[in-house]
Amino acid sequence: MRKTKVPEVSRLDPWILFVNAMRAPMTRDRYQTRVAKFFNFIGIPGKTLEQKARNFAKKGKIDTDWALSKILKFVYYQRERVEKKEISGATVINYTKSIKLFCEMADIPITWKKITRGLPRGKKYADDRIPTLEELKQLVDYPDRRIKAIVYTMASSGIRVGAWDYLRWSHLRPIEKNGEVIAGKMIVYAGEDDEYFTFISPSAWSELSSWRQYREASGASCLRVSIPRIINSPSYVIPK
Repeated sequence: MRKTKVPEVSRLDPWILFVNAMRAPMTRDRYQTRVAKFFNFIGIPGKTLEQKARNFAKKGKIDTDWALSKILKFVYYQRERVEKKEISGATVINYTKSIKLFCEMADIPITWKKITRGLPRGKKYADDRIPTLEELKQLVDYPDRRIKAIVYTMASSGIRVGAWDYLRWSHLRPIEKNGEVIAGKMIVYAGEDDEYFTFISPSAWSELSSWRQYREASGASCLRVSIPRIINSPSYVIPK
């Protein structure tokens, strides 16, 4: 009879549990950034983010009122920023979600209704719109060899930015007719509950293939479609 493997103590560390509670790398990065701002705001001691998280978890378990007061202080400060039009209501909600997840993973019992009551409402829709052809032309003129692959792929497939975290080259295949690539088939969120497939244009397939060839020539691993999200770079401004 096979014995059940008992998790090591290190695996029950609140920070490790928090990080592993999120599957998507981009979500993980955003949540870590938010809790880092919270820990810095309340002045929790620690040289690293992990140390600050463990110190907060340790004290929060002993004194839940202290933890609640620190969270409320941070949330009230963010609410003031909303009133000053510095941030949106959705930003405060996202901060709260990140802190709540950490507290849940750290087994800190917080009465969240005391925090979420009175929070500003975030929009249930985004101020997004389809980019015009002129704006797409401006995007692909950005001086980076990766930008065309990103723009052509996202414009023709309709995928979200977070889908890049799951994409592998094995999830892409060309669709040919008479020896010519007429489209590409893409599996999005492969292996996840919300997996689906979509298609990309011949131009997108060509640019992705060129990027892969460049990566291979550079000696880089080509299991993942490793295209950094340069559209998040502060040096790059997307036309409004």
